[in-house]
Amino acid sequence: MTIVGLLNPGAMGASIGAAALTNVEDVLWTSEGRSDATRIRAEKAGLTNAGSFADLVDASELILSVCPPASALALANEVFSLGFKGTYVDCNAIAPEQTRAIAEIASNKGARLVDGGIIGGPAWQAAAGTKLWLSGPDISEVTALFEHSSLHTGVAGSEIGAASALKMCFAAFTKGSTALLAAVLAVADKEGVGDALAEQWGEAFTSKTKQQVTTNSSKAWRFAGEMEQIAATFDSAGLPGGFHEAAADVFYRLSEFKDWQSKPAFDDLLQALQSK
Repeated sequence: MTIVGLLNPGAMGASIGAAALTNVEDVLWTSEGRSDATRIRAEKAGLTNAGSFADLVDASELILSVCPPASALALANEVFSLGFKGTYVDCNAIAPEQTRAIAEIASNKGARLVDGGIIGGPAWQAAAGTKLWLSGPDISEVTALFEHSSLHTGVAGSEIGAASALKMCFAAFTKGSTALLAAVLAVADKEGVGDALAEQWGEAFTSKTKQQVTTNSSKAWRFAGEMEQIAATFDSAGLPGGFHEAAADVFYRLSEFKDWQSKPAFDDLLQALQSK
């Protein structure tokens, strides 16, 4: 039976590991350098602590990488430098060009890469509808891993980079539009026309927009790096990446609200957005 390693059991990753346990006996994680919050998530998901990072890599036949975009390339390099020869599933929100670069590194080290892109929130329940889109020449091993689990899978294409591209295109609108709305509200407040804008938008849209910005503020630190990857994706396709470079700036301004347990006051969000 396949032994699966998970890097790393964050808010999303822990649920992905739990979903994989539907079809394998053990999903490994490493407590090395990880926080108490990560340990709690891993225990909740039923994951097995492999001890060190090197021990996890050595024991795993398949590795799932679910990490912040900025860490994806370095994490893959670390895995392959330890001699990993199995299947590496990059589930991160990164540009297709970066995914293809990781695939080349994997191939040179005698391993194989499956391209993955997660759309949706944590996959604790199938009803959440979270979907792992996959691409590459052979994805059957990964689709079998999540069969009848709380994580749905789909095929984005046969080429490495397709799943990453789909994730980039989807998040370009969903998260990019959140950044745009946050910036609009901050400008309106700065210019003293917030109430007039709310009247023009209507109560329902104004309330929904403020809720959308507030809810996503605790995750803005992750979204910033994702926006940079989307900008790179647009650039490589010959389209302007400046839209999402600006979105990254907006999310960086909200990064102080990382992992807040209670929702911040909207005035605090406006103040953070208006600071440089």
